[in-house]
Amino acid sequence: MPCTIFILGEPERYANYSRAVSSAGGSVCFSDTLDPALTCDGLLLPGGGDLEPWRYGQLNTDSRGMEPERDAMEFALLDRFTAAQKPVLGICRGLQTINVYWGGSLAQDIPGHGAVNGKDRLHSVRTEDSFLSALCGEYATVNSAHHQAVERLGHGLCAVQRAADGVIEAVAHQTLPVWGVQWHPERLMSGSHGRLLFQAFLNLCRKKNL
Repeated sequence: MPCTIFILGEPERYANYSRAVSSAGGSVCFSDTLDPALTCDGLLLPGGGDLEPWRYGQLNTDSRGMEPERDAMEFALLDRFTAAQKPVLGICRGLQTINVYWGGSLAQDIPGHGAVNGKDRLHSVRTEDSFLSALCGEYATVNSAHHQAVERLGHGLCAVQRAADGVIEAVAHQTLPVWGVQWHPERLMSGSHGRLLFQAFLNLCRKKNL
């Protein structure tokens, strides 16, 4: 069954996400406007710069690469997709957007999770009983290239995976088909975790849109 995922922005900027969705059996609809969004089966919120800290009640102490217009448009997309109960997958910044959208906050700078010499850092995580259990098992190794993380968890969200230092690595909404991972599955497609996550998300989209 065909499955189309919406990503806000230009295809050139998010080519690795497009390849990952295609490799898992789906297609991507890119747009700079919200108009075609709800014709799609699911929403993918990709990585990128930091959210504006005022959105979670803080002054800017360590946030950078902010995109205010993108923040506003992705919040509008979450309004639309959650109202329609269509699936959402947030990756890195996308997880943080999901958390802030539901009233959570972010730690603006954390040690030990950023890229090293331009390459993803690898670290271990522990997974709770969740959508990730069958994909990652209880313990797994994931990649990391972020300097911010969930501080206060948003309303209705559950932390379902954590790093050894306690940083939240994945979340799921308690009642809605909304998932978020802090790591980058689109850069783990040659291994099992990335490909399996995209396949699971596409299967979720197909089930919800029957």
